[in-house]
Amino acid sequence: MYTSETFVRVRYSETDQMGYVYYGNYAMYYEVGRVESLRQLGLTYKELEGMGVMMPVLENKSKYHQAALYDDHLKIVTTILTKPSVRICFNYSIYNASGILIHEGETLLAFVDKITGKPCRPPKVFMDVLMPYFN
Repeated sequence: MYTSETFVRVRYSETDQMGYVYYGNYAMYYEVGRVESLRQLGLTYKELEGMGVMMPVLENKSKYHQAALYDDHLKIVTTILTKPSVRICFNYSIYNASGILIHEGETLLAFVDKITGKPCRPPKVFMDVLMPYFN
């Protein structure tokens, strides 16, 4: 299992008229957590794309516990629970500054060959950096 933490501050543009984070923006927070999680492993999405691999989202699940508000400081905990194959699942837990779990989510992505558009295995370098977390 691999876990990382990323922090974001809720911007005004991410809120609705009531001052709550607009529900659709949680998918953006997932992406922030996912991208930074890979960066903390020493890889970037840009590098993966340079290797000819894209990672489209197949599924997106959200569970709201409590609203996030404008200017809240949020901690996004991103976890990969199982070793990826042609697909990879990311789980997210979002906490407010008081440490209260306010949101949970999950995304399922596929590894896709950039040229053929067909599913493929993750690049070896990707699997190499994840292997220590799944032995």
